[in-house]
Amino acid sequence: MDAVSSARVDSWVWAVRLAKTRSAATAACKAGHVQVNGERAKPAQPLRVGDEVRLRGTDVERTVTVARLVNKRVGAVIAAECFVDLTPPPPRKEGIPATVLRDRGAGRPTKRERRDLERLRGRTGEQ
Repeated sequence: MDAVSSARVDSWVWAVRLAKTRSAATAACKAGHVQVNGERAKPAQPLRVGDEVRLRGTDVERTVTVARLVNKRVGAVIAAECFVDLTPPPPRKEGIPATVLRDRGAGRPTKRERRDLERLRGRTGEQ
């Protein structure tokens, strides 16, 4: 691979697989979902090694530091080497009710069993 001194933000985000398509990466930049070093990034903004990139996706905000610049899409193994992921781990999910297992072949639950299941799941049958 040739050493690259700078790369476009949208191209780099797509190349290291933080966005599924190049047009999605460009749209994210235009919508203000991509920040470089705390500043809103335009799609053609040059990116350098050591820059911090924040990408706000549908469910989580990713924070990465650029370790290597690439202009073309690379494999997942190489893409993982191109940035250092600083995203904090998601919080543990607690309070999820346990699933109730029924015996195989037991058929549909009776009305009483259905009410008990709903009570376990935290839902009430009353409206």
